[in-house]
Amino acid sequence: MAQIASLKITDAQRRQYQEEGFMFLERALGDDELAVLRKECEMLVKEQDDEMDRQGVDVLNLSRRNSRYFVFNASQRRPALENFIYSDLMAEICRATIGDDAMLFWEQFVVKGTDPKGAEFGWHQDSGYVDGPHKAYVNAWIPLDDVSEENGTIAVLPYARAGTRERVEHVAPPGGGDRIGYFGKDPGIPFIAPAGSIAVFSSLTFHRSGANSTSAMRRAYAIQFSPEVVREPDGSLKGLAEPFLKNGQRVR
Repeated sequence: MAQIASLKITDAQRRQYQEEGFMFLERALGDDELAVLRKECEMLVKEQDDEMDRQGVDVLNLSRRNSRYFVFNASQRRPALENFIYSDLMAEICRATIGDDAMLFWEQFVVKGTDPKGAEFGWHQDSGYVDGPHKAYVNAWIPLDDVSEENGTIAVLPYARAGTRERVEHVAPPGGGDRIGYFGKDPGIPFIAPAGSIAVFSSLTFHRSGANSTSAMRRAYAIQFSPEVVREPDGSLKGLAEPFLKNGQRVR
């Protein structure tokens, strides 16, 4: 895989992230980087389909055949993903958001089909899924297809409109494992962008996604970096803790 180019984040974008909790970076990836991520996603989805075939099922953990797929932390065994995660592009995003210390906390592909069951995700903060005390971390959400409200893009809620920039307690709706932390009527700001753009938002920023009403799958790759090791209330490790930046310099 070719060296991934760095991205220049403007002072205005940095201020928006600090003041509102997000920034949108349009067309941040080149065609080559986008092609690599699409290929990795395709192979990982096929792996899940093959495993479903082996087990004689149509559901595998959170994935449902031809409907939706979740692939967690595949970079641990996929060098092309590792190369993308620990790139100058991601280093620039980390420095502009969480600062000079960063480690990989989580990464996942989410492929959303047209099945309405479980297709929507309500308003939540990523930090709402972390029960132990922690510093805010950052999520770089990268659509591998052009995204719109029709195919279930995300929407973000600026801090002022959410009424908070702190972590709030979330609740799980009856019969669901998702957590929800905002119940207002604000529709948020949808991320309508071409493939290869990046929605960058804090773990304290409320966001949601709608159902995919088109006939094609909507693919996205999300990478989360934390300024510190994140732990469960009992002290055990939460997610990953793969070093990336220390005092602004790459260590990975």
